[in-house]
Amino acid sequence: MSINRSVRNPEVSALTKIALHSSQVTCLALALACAPSANQAPEDTATSDQTRIQPPEADHFVPSTPENLSWGWFPIDREPVLRMQSGETVRVNTLTHVGAGQNEEPVAYLTGLGIPRDEILEDVLDFWATREGRPREGRSGHVITGPIHVEGAEPGDVLEIEILSIETRVPWGVNSTSARGGVFSTSYPGFAEGDPALDIPPGTRHVIRTGEVDGAQVAFFSEDIQVPLAPFMGILAVAPDPVVGQPGVTVPGVQGSRPPGAFGGNLDVKDLKAGTTVYLPVFHPGALFYVGDPHGAQGDGEVSGTAIEQSLTGTFRLRVHKDRTIAGPRAENGDHYILMGIDLDLDRATRQAVWEVVDFLVEEKGLTPPRALSLASIAVDFRISEVVDLTQVVSGYIPKGVFLR
Repeated sequence: MSINRSVRNPEVSALTKIALHSSQVTCLALALACAPSANQAPEDTATSDQTRIQPPEADHFVPSTPENLSWGWFPIDREPVLRMQSGETVRVNTLTHVGAGQNEEPVAYLTGLGIPRDEILEDVLDFWATREGRPREGRSGHVITGPIHVEGAEPGDVLEIEILSIETRVPWGVNSTSARGGVFSTSYPGFAEGDPALDIPPGTRHVIRTGEVDGAQVAFFSEDIQVPLAPFMGILAVAPDPVVGQPGVTVPGVQGSRPPGAFGGNLDVKDLKAGTTVYLPVFHPGALFYVGDPHGAQGDGEVSGTAIEQSLTGTFRLRVHKDRTIAGPRAENGDHYILMGIDLDLDRATRQAVWEVVDFLVEEKGLTPPRALSLASIAVDFRISEVVDLTQVVSGYIPKGVFLR
């Protein structure tokens, strides 16, 4: 059953989406939109310029209030924000770090970017007010909701995360670029002394409006460019088993949220959106599910270091499987099985992804290793999902259509 930090059977709806064009977006947003709510159902204020989308009902609701959030890590001994049964559904509010983690007061910071005051979620302000009391050593910058305890989950089990819906909470997101950010960072493995830097002013932030055009959700990048909106959670995780010396672990018991790993985490695989199911190995009783780093859209690679960082609400069905064992994250949608390789080195990540694909084809489809590797080479696409979060992710997409039975 739910504890007092969650709400059971809420009447929750998605924020209205606004179809309006913006001019070239660099650092300032130029359009106005409706006011968002923080952690309750918004009013139905749909007009001719707005479309209301009804999300699926859920058994539980977890708001993004300060007591339900961690900052840049996955606590393994934190009291769960919710206890639920395997097979139940939960609707979870998440916050982008933009406006929540900087030193400057959030209203001043966000309105300085051109975001109207009535489009700033109150829970951003509430979280920011608690930041001084939160530990920072060994942590990253993501704002993460959880953990959610799933009854019956034990180490060695598999947690299935069925992504039922993801909706935007505000009609804007932010992408950051810098001369030495993302793949152009001097700490990036591909950097060589003498490499030129891009001509980008320090602290450049691109505020990007989102809304609806002809029934399709889009990001208004400029008057001439519209990017299809494809919201997904960059972080889907179970509580990890951190060991000092592993990527992102510099403090005993603290797994920083920047690098993904066997526990999932900051995978930034853009296809982990509504209609996809994710599988993670369980390391602790209850699995302790975390979700965050919400994105409105992202290209494979996330090469600037950020996507459209945009607060989202997700609805998930969580199931425990006791008859399976997996070593790391994997996923599937209607068209593909998705197997992931994660390593500090992109070449090693690719090798691991191929190995995972071969193992899957042997174990799940009954192929021999030589036939599995042959099929991997002629039918499976290996995509670079992200390359900017210390450990890098390569995903092997196995097309379901090649299997006749």
